[in-house]
Amino acid sequence: MKLLPNTADRPPAGRHRRVEPAPTELRAALLDPEGGAGAELHGHVPDDPAAVVLLLHGGAEAGRMPVAWWRPPVLRMVPIALALARRAPQDLLVLRLKYRVRGWNGTRQDPVHDARWAMDRIRRILPGLPIVLVGHSMGGRVALHLAAEPQVAGVAALAPWVESDARRPRPGIPVLLMHGTRDQITDPRRTGILARRFADQGVEVRHVRVYGGDHAMLREAAMWHDTVTDFVTDVLRRRGRTS
Repeated sequence: MKLLPNTADRPPAGRHRRVEPAPTELRAALLDPEGGAGAELHGHVPDDPAAVVLLLHGGAEAGRMPVAWWRPPVLRMVPIALALARRAPQDLLVLRLKYRVRGWNGTRQDPVHDARWAMDRIRRILPGLPIVLVGHSMGGRVALHLAAEPQVAGVAALAPWVESDARRPRPGIPVLLMHGTRDQITDPRRTGILARRFADQGVEVRHVRVYGGDHAMLREAAMWHDTVTDFVTDVLRRRGRTS
């Protein structure tokens, strides 16, 4: 694990300086709210991470209200974060992102902006580590929008808000699409259509229908948690990047 220095601290060209941060320094660098303009990261930071999961919560089509950690869409990602921290490999870094504002907000794409901020920080501090994106509802749309980003090793979209801006992942990047059949907020039919489109394009896609599942992932909760954990663990095992 290597911590990149800030640009101002870079050594002259042709020289390489390696910085091995202490665990407390790594945690502080990753979770520092500075620079996020209200977006923040919380999470489980192991001493020497070998892979990263970035959890992306839901929101609304429009809204400029600031987001708090105690809001229901944010809290819905906590059980998944706990399941990953407990049952996935011990060197897995699990981060939850809180957006600046509640809405997608048309061409502003506010949560995409926040997710890029988080990913840029991860890539700067932990270059080369695989990142698995796990998003719920609007967060699923964000994850699908960023599926082709550098270092992304897998994408899980849970009860996703599916629109035409879903990006085809880079070759070899697996996708999990998961939706409850009783979802009244986002459309499981659109998720099925996207799964077929990805399959036709040669994407490795797994489409899971949670029969009786709702949008909040409360019904059949164990199935949601187990499926996501198994997906993340399998993605990283195949990459050989976790213990």
